Formats: sequence, C-alpha cells, structure tokens
Amino acid sequence: MWIDSNTYIGHWPFRQLKNNTCKDILERMDRHQVEASVVSNLNGIFYKDTQPANQELHEDIRSNKRYQDRLVPFAVINPIYSGWKDDLKKSISKLGMKGVRLYPKYHGYTLKNPSCVELVKKVRDLGLPVALSLRMVDSRPSSWLDINQEWTLKDVVPIIEAVPDAKFMILNIANNTLLEPDQLDLFKKSNLFMDTSGRNITNLGKLIDTFGKEKFGFGTHAPILDYRTGALRIESLNEDEADEKTKQQLRYYNIKHLLQL
Repeated sequence: MWIDSNTYIGHWPFRQLKNNTCKDILERMDRHQVEASVVSNLNGIFYKDTQPANQELHEDIRSNKRYQDRLVPFAVINPIYSGWKDDLKKSISKLGMKGVRLYPKYHGYTLKNPSCVELVKKVRDLGLPVALSLRMVDSRPSSWLDINQEWTLKDVVPIIEAVPDAKFMILNIANNTLLEPDQLDLFKKSNLFMDTSGRNITNLGKLIDTFGKEKFGFGTHAPILDYRTGALRIESLNEDEADEKTKQQLRYYNIKHLLQL
C-alpha cells in the first residue's frame, strides 16, 4: 500500500499543468496502486482570499464518493488575511479539512509573524498537521512574476522552535538539508514528517540515518513534479539502508500515523 502525502488540484499561473483535477488524481492513484492522497488546491496560493480555493476543493471531493473515500483535503490558510480565523474554523468544522498548508513566500509573511505562530498553535490544538513546502516550482525557468526565493531545511526552524509540540509536514525538500546540531536535535524530537518528492532526497538512506526512519514518507508534489520519482527513491533503497518493514513505513505507515487515518 502507498499513501501520497503531497499532491494538488488547481492551476499554476505561469505554466500549464495537466492531470490536475480530482478525477486525474484518482486515475493516477489507481494506476500506481496508491490507496490515499493528501490534496490541496493550488489556486489558494494565488487567491487574495484563500477560502474560495478550500471551498472549491471541498465541492470537488464531495462530487464523488470515491474522492471522499481516498482524498485527504488540506486547507490553504493565510494568517495575515483578516478573516483567517473564520477560514480555519470553517475549513475544519464544515469542510472537513484534515490539515493546513502555509505559503509564507507567496502570501508575504515570515514564520516568526505572530499571526503565523498563533495559527500554528490553533492547528496544533485541533490535533492536525501544518504543511510547509520548501519549493513550489524550480525558480530558474519561471516567469519573472513568480518568486525567486526558496527555502532550505533550516529556514523552517523558527516555527518549529515557536511551536515545538505541533505536527509538521516539510515537503518538496529541494535545497540544502544541513542543520546545526541543536537544530537537528529539534527536528529529531519534533513530530515531523518529510516527503520524498524533493530533488535533495537523492540519498534517502543517509537522510534516514541522520533524522530517523519515522521522519520520512512517500510524496510526489504532483502534478508539478512527476509521479514516480518519490516512490523510486524508496524502492531503490538497499537492504542495508532499509529492510522491508522500513520501506512499509515509508510507503504509507508514517503518514498514516501522523494523520491518524
């Protein structure tokens, strides 16, 4: 069994995306024997008010029983938008969202912003995870209108330090994974999950040794990235890097445990 921890519907304003609907996601999941997928709406990154994007995702999933059974929706919330508290409450209580995704680079705030810290604490109190992407798209071939700044792993340290007992998902790790000893210790102690989609997960075996096998799991960042690389990084691990039990943790168990599916 596989569970994809990182996928999207919706549009990207600077490039054409294909296979970016709930129908497309489910067809891809069936083809690759993926049982469930965590999904967000890309449109929420670019809407001034993110809540209509969450409503769009909810309506799409509600349109088909199979989507409801197998897609795990995450809300996009902007903590510097005036109505964010109502957005969060409605997303969880009425729309059934199972987590929150934050996009500080696109919405114009830092992880130290008091409203961001307050949001993460509220999500923590609900027992749900907060997801952060280190990269959305490769900045090199992007439109001049897109952002050209990307995060390394240490850039998310401030919010983990601020709310160390929250659940975190760190996705699409495309850049430097080096941490100071105290930062690494913080990561190891935190309830934290990293997916296998990012380009800097090329040596997954070494990262497992560094951070622990319970910290990683399958993710694709589809449809922006391809659907197979994240899985191949798990399947290509040698026996001395990961036995079958560890691979099962990476394929589905770690994210299933985090999300309490």
